[in-house]
Amino acid sequence: MTGNMRGYAIEKDGSRRIVTVPIPKPGPYQALVKIEACGVCNGTDIKLAHQNFKNFSTYPALLGHEAVGSIVELGEKVSSFRTGDRVTLPFGEDTAGYYSGWGGYSEYGLVGDIAAIQADGLTPDSPYWSESYFAQNLVPASLTSAEATMIVTFREVLGGIKNFGMTPGKRIVIFGAGPVGLIFTKLLSLSGVEEITVLDLVPEKAQRALQHGAKHAFCSAGQDAAALVRDIYPDGVDMVLNAVGVSAIINTAMSLIVPGGKICCYGISPNLQMNLDWSRAPYNWGLQFEQWPSKIQEGEQHKQICGWIESGQLVPSQYISEEIPFEEIDRAFDMIEQKKTDLKNVIVF
Repeated sequence: MTGNMRGYAIEKDGSRRIVTVPIPKPGPYQALVKIEACGVCNGTDIKLAHQNFKNFSTYPALLGHEAVGSIVELGEKVSSFRTGDRVTLPFGEDTAGYYSGWGGYSEYGLVGDIAAIQADGLTPDSPYWSESYFAQNLVPASLTSAEATMIVTFREVLGGIKNFGMTPGKRIVIFGAGPVGLIFTKLLSLSGVEEITVLDLVPEKAQRALQHGAKHAFCSAGQDAAALVRDIYPDGVDMVLNAVGVSAIINTAMSLIVPGGKICCYGISPNLQMNLDWSRAPYNWGLQFEQWPSKIQEGEQHKQICGWIESGQLVPSQYISEEIPFEEIDRAFDMIEQKKTDLKNVIVF
């Protein structure tokens, strides 16, 4: 397929706009995907738009990394996909002066057939190899494409849970009941963790966490967070999760953990430095940053996530605020900037 398509870009001056770029051409191990929906990431996309995403400086850039679409064209070496298959995570490549900020808010993207690449004996040093291909998987037929975009976040969070070592029997406090904090709550509950406490500055968001598996939930606005938690767990908790990207939470969390406890920070904070005061921490404690799992790890979570979805235990639509036409994509970003949405906005084409 040849011709042009629309995409969503951040220009060098920080402005956002819809642009026209060439439709990507699939290589021998790639398939061309007509993108049907792409979730707006309240973390990655917003930080890229503000140009404060860690170690990313290549602008102008095409945004979007939570896309789902249907395959319309196959490279000659592709054997694992068929035309019409719906797949997760189609990405764009650098094109027409625009760098790839993953490029999922475009009308077309590419996926790769990692099984065919490996079958031909190619290794990671091959130009045909990309780790992203491990997370480009088939979508359950029961989901709309907009619902299926949630699989990307679900897989990332489940990978984070495993990398943090959040296991049944742990007492866990989560700061933040936005999309990420709420999904952590749900997936921890599905993974057998029972002692989950959620804190949020908005009462309605905190209460919503109870519906997704939290045992306790509090509005912490104007409250002493440590006192709220210590009232339930006088000896402290095993783990505290910072799910909002506010570095100051690390200092607050120190007074909540037991000896040998851990503070877990998920996602990329725009503030990459802070003063740590560990006078309130136990003598032995840990601090772990998980900015995202590798794409290999993300792909490994796909079967479990789809299993929970197909069994009805995990309902993607519960984490979506609104489906917004691509032509109104600026509105989707503005809603997040103005804090007018608590969950995910999904762009539909």
